[in-house]
Amino acid sequence: MFNACLEVHKQLGPGLLESVYEFALVKELQLREVFVQYQVKVPLVYKGYETGKEFYIDVLVENEIVIEAKAVDLIHPVHQAQLLSYLKLSDKRLGFLVNFNVVLLKDGFKRMVNNY
Repeated sequence: MFNACLEVHKQLGPGLLESVYEFALVKELQLREVFVQYQVKVPLVYKGYETGKEFYIDVLVENEIVIEAKAVDLIHPVHQAQLLSYLKLSDKRLGFLVNFNVVLLKDGFKRMVNNY
């Protein structure tokens, strides 16, 4: 996963919109023959009831790994909370928060696990 993100960052560099990085990451993963979905709509269910609200997972890899792409100056705790909420609400275990707006991608890459 990191290598695909690294390739996107290497090709595009920092300073673009999130949607550009999302699209490029989807294409990079497809080129690597990884099953990937873009902007996956997930309904919000509360106590078994659909609320009529939904959220969107930026990139879903192999129907298991949630990637939340950012292009911000600084990752804030709310960004981590967002990914953790997406993991819980979509019943997924593993996610990555990737901030492409950094000089070194390793400084913008965070792995998170939903402990259920």
